[in-house]
Amino acid sequence: MVFKKWRHTRPFFGSILTVLSGLMILWVPLNLYMSTFLPGSVAVIGLLFGGLITLMGLLSFFLPGASKALGIIVIFLSILSVIGALGGFLFGTIFGIIGGALLTAWRIVPAEESSKSPRSDVTEQPAKTG
Repeated sequence: MVFKKWRHTRPFFGSILTVLSGLMILWVPLNLYMSTFLPGSVAVIGLLFGGLITLMGLLSFFLPGASKALGIIVIFLSILSVIGALGGFLFGTIFGIIGGALLTAWRIVPAEESSKSPRSDVTEQPAKTG
């Protein structure tokens, strides 16, 4: 119950997808570590972008009010990660774009709005007979 309440106060699924995309983007340059640190290699950019995307996902857990700006940065970095890390074989790019969109679309629901019960617009009237 406490976890469910905590989850609803922050962009949980957007953050999870963002962290997963960052780890996927990091996976490619880490497996090419022999050539990553050579001069002139663009794989260092993959390390930088993957690390930043993972950091943005973790920050969105702790700073839910900044999720719009973090989501925009995540989308931008996910698209640019194709240059240095092949975008985590494009799965990292796709997950990053979806996670960034979820972060951007998330909003804080005021407590009084969330506690209201669903109300129908149809007013109750007695049925006409005969």
